[in-house]
Amino acid sequence: MESSAQARLAVLSRQFAPVTEGMQSISLQTCSAGDSAAYERRNTADDDVVIVASLRTPLTKAKRGGLRDTDAADLLSTLFKAVLERTGVEPQAIGDIVIGSVLGPSSQRANECRIASFFAGIPEGVPVRTVNRQCSSGLQAIADVAAAIKAGFYTVGLAGGVETMSSNPMAWEGGINPRVSEFPDAASCMLPMGVTSENVAAKYGVDRKTQDEFAVRSHKKAAAARAAGKFKAEIVPVATKLVDPKTGAETKVVISEDDGIRGSTTMESLGALKAVFKKNGTTTAGNSSQVTDGAAVALMMTRAEAVRRGLPILGVFRSFAAVGVDPAIMGVGPAVAIPAAVARAGLALDDIDVFEINEAFASQAYYSITKLGLDEAKVNPNGGAIALGHPLGATGARCTATLLHEMRRRGRAARFGVVSMCIGSGMGAAAVFETGGETDPLTTARAVAGPQQLLSKDAVV
Repeated sequence: MESSAQARLAVLSRQFAPVTEGMQSISLQTCSAGDSAAYERRNTADDDVVIVASLRTPLTKAKRGGLRDTDAADLLSTLFKAVLERTGVEPQAIGDIVIGSVLGPSSQRANECRIASFFAGIPEGVPVRTVNRQCSSGLQAIADVAAAIKAGFYTVGLAGGVETMSSNPMAWEGGINPRVSEFPDAASCMLPMGVTSENVAAKYGVDRKTQDEFAVRSHKKAAAARAAGKFKAEIVPVATKLVDPKTGAETKVVISEDDGIRGSTTMESLGALKAVFKKNGTTTAGNSSQVTDGAAVALMMTRAEAVRRGLPILGVFRSFAAVGVDPAIMGVGPAVAIPAAVARAGLALDDIDVFEINEAFASQAYYSITKLGLDEAKVNPNGGAIALGHPLGATGARCTATLLHEMRRRGRAARFGVVSMCIGSGMGAAAVFETGGETDPLTTARAVAGPQQLLSKDAVV
């Protein structure tokens, strides 16, 4: 089979066929950047869907953390206000607000999101809706708004997610259809998520030591990022209250930092924890994501609108994919969704500079990374959900905020990024983002191994 490089070279070589008299031929030469591209490609399509602001609340431990007594409307309204104030976008310009949420009662959560918009001063003419694709709901909201903007339904949209796991714990309501037992995949949809983690660990040989080591790295990276102030650009402090469970007394507080990060986590401390989903299992509270309260949003619009308003472009939405997998090992979702989204963006895995992969469990996150052959240094450089927490409906939007701000800090060293997660009941989702502004591939070219230095890695064929 012809290699990708050979295919690109074959296409490029056709440019050197004899030309009609009077036409200027193309010369092939190595440029000073160590790349052969005899062109500049600038991503300036007016209908590109771009993100001009991507913010989140702090993420705090459910039942015990700083946002345990804060409801969804207050979390969201805080972010809505911040996005509008920082960008100067008039609220009536928003064509739609789409919010991902998983555990809040459906109609009630939809009402809470609508109420949040009024708290933020958004007029009644701006519609609001919710979306639920479980753990990918926040990313699905971003994809839905991107699709609507691309379709021309509106020019400016607000997407995000929220979860209040202190007041809305995971639970099954009502009875279970008896026919579930007749369909193995349907029966697997009923498995606790921790059991699916044990299934992944057993099937793919991810042992306890590997999972605990992964968890330690997550906490260490998150602690280092917080100490370096890397989360400040994406976090909006929340003015709220804490209620004394015994007296009911309220204390006003401002929550400004994530409270689940434990930089002192060690293999010894994690090793003392018992498996909670299976006797002699490997999945523990220490190598699983935290149950968390929080919210995140992204303000999106066409590139033309961003330019007209003079707003800096944080990132460009390039592609999205949602896929189905075996519900019994639902954690493998990213290993299937990431290649699909990357291919839809016309890229290869090694074109991606930063990955934000949700750490629902160390077992599945580790498996997905190794299955795809990813450089772990590119994955969750500021820690993941094991350290930061996993507010189900908000996670996709939270990961997007963390990714885009990290890419902005890296400048020309990071062009493409991916957000991905597994999804309960057996799915995976992923989206590809590109850094904002005009992009000149000559400035981000990588050296080509071997004697052949004449083919651009970024060439589109």
